[in-house]
Amino acid sequence: MKTRILSALVMLTIVAACMPLAFTRLLFFAVAGGICAYEFSKNVEKLDAHCTLWVMFVYLAGHALLCWLDVGLFSYSVCFVFCIYLALFSGVLHSRVSGRGALFTLAGLTYPCVLFAILMDIVLSPIWWQTLVMGCVSSWLCDTAALVGGTRYGKHKLAPLVSPHKTVEGALFGAASSVLSALLCWLLFRAFSPIPFWLCLLTAFLTSSAGQIGDLAESLLKRMIGVKDFSNLIPGHGGLFDRADALLFAIPTAYFCFLLAGVGS
Repeated sequence: MKTRILSALVMLTIVAACMPLAFTRLLFFAVAGGICAYEFSKNVEKLDAHCTLWVMFVYLAGHALLCWLDVGLFSYSVCFVFCIYLALFSGVLHSRVSGRGALFTLAGLTYPCVLFAILMDIVLSPIWWQTLVMGCVSSWLCDTAALVGGTRYGKHKLAPLVSPHKTVEGALFGAASSVLSALLCWLLFRAFSPIPFWLCLLTAFLTSSAGQIGDLAESLLKRMIGVKDFSNLIPGHGGLFDRADALLFAIPTAYFCFLLAGVGS
């Protein structure tokens, strides 16, 4: 437990140090995406497949540059399509990669790389801090509530073939935690940029639910590969990909909710 707490404090310190400046925020998520892509690639090797990791790095670096230059949506699409070509062409050129490796490279471009690319867009937007706060608070409180509720009252398995310890009751407790998440975020936002409570409540519910789906999505991937954690990079927590699973779904959901409601426009 001490190791987990210490590791969490170190992670929070690094994140807090990177958030004040737009460039460091962008760099943080580009590097984090690269680390997660590396963890994905190394674990895929357990399935006797070899990703073209540099293609994922090219995509993340290219998208980060385009975000910084603010060149528009079409350029982002061109960057992604170009990297699809590279992924498939690498399978043609290298027998070690072949078709199987090319397909896993395409999978890695989609998850986690595209989701990190979306985070890069978000952290340069006018509502970046509201989105990150809502995504993190909703996801973390949901995770805690689901663990407590599932441990004490869990009887019905939620997805036994993917994550045998998760229960329906735990998921319901996690969803219910969105009320507390909404209240905390509403009180914080009110001091800086007021957001209606009803919008905070709806966003917190959708965000926490998306976070639970993200957690199950990564569990599905780990179950397929046959690993408990993607790496041992963060003592007591596993890999960076293991810590980012829910947030990769939660943060974009919070952003889309705020955007559709006209917040920051």
